[in-house]
Amino acid sequence: MTTVDPDTAAPLSPAAGRVRRRAAGDPVKALLHQHRELCERAVDPLEIAAGLEAHGITDRTAARFRHRDVFSLAEELYARSPRGEVPAAAPAPVRSGPSAQRAFGCALLPGALAAAVAAAGQAWAGPAAVAATAAALVWPGRVAQGRFPWLAHLLAAAVAGWAAYRYGTALAVGLALAVAPGHLLAAAFASGARARLDGSRALEDFADRARPLLFAAVAGFTAAAAGAAALAGTPLAVAVPLALLLFLTRLLLRHGSRRGPVAAALALALVPVPVAAPAAAAALLVHTVLALSRASAHARP
Repeated sequence: MTTVDPDTAAPLSPAAGRVRRRAAGDPVKALLHQHRELCERAVDPLEIAAGLEAHGITDRTAARFRHRDVFSLAEELYARSPRGEVPAAAPAPVRSGPSAQRAFGCALLPGALAAAVAAAGQAWAGPAAVAATAAALVWPGRVAQGRFPWLAHLLAAAVAGWAAYRYGTALAVGLALAVAPGHLLAAAFASGARARLDGSRALEDFADRARPLLFAAVAGFTAAAAGAAALAGTPLAVAVPLALLLFLTRLLLRHGSRRGPVAAALALALVPVPVAAPAAAAALLVHTVLALSRASAHARP
């Protein structure tokens, strides 16, 4: 029987008809070829799902490939990918020992410097605390997607400086004191999320596991920021939203989030009205929950 092109009603050659039938019957094949490297080096379907998610493939896109969701599509890609010559991936190293101790020591420096200068009664205590707090954001953000987010860091420094100018040196010291607990909680969240990604069997499963961990980190930091503000003698209603805004900025930069929402929230905090910083922190928290509940934010580089 002669095969007919449904678009033009013209007869197709036997070879062309076989190609069209094969493409129509196997829509995943082109996707497998397009993401061949990702599929061949993946250690489980969830890693493929995270990679597809990072490339913008959604459940709606998966439906075009005759799958109910991205994870179902990833399972087929994983099953059809040859990996006989691909060495098994080594488990992600857990930071410990001297390296982790040096990192924590660096996180202690901003608060220690700010407190010492303020206790000495130096006039430049406020600027020193602002500079130390802004510098603490640089290190975790540098590794995000291999790009240095200059705009986000400049806006964060402007937010801390403007707040210190309006509310005094004590606020700047409080922000600097919150850097150390922020470092510990950010590291704990990153480690916990990576472990949950390795143990999850679907994207929804990972999101359900990651959100409570994120909320715990945010709640823990909020309490730590309140303690730092009380220790510095600055109003909690002013210091805590600003500290939370900087903490969320640190998390998003570290995990490679898009720069636009971060920059927009920091710019909002520069508006000279009392509700600007809480509104910016609340908006960035919503974006953080959405962004860091995605597996692609925690997949191995």
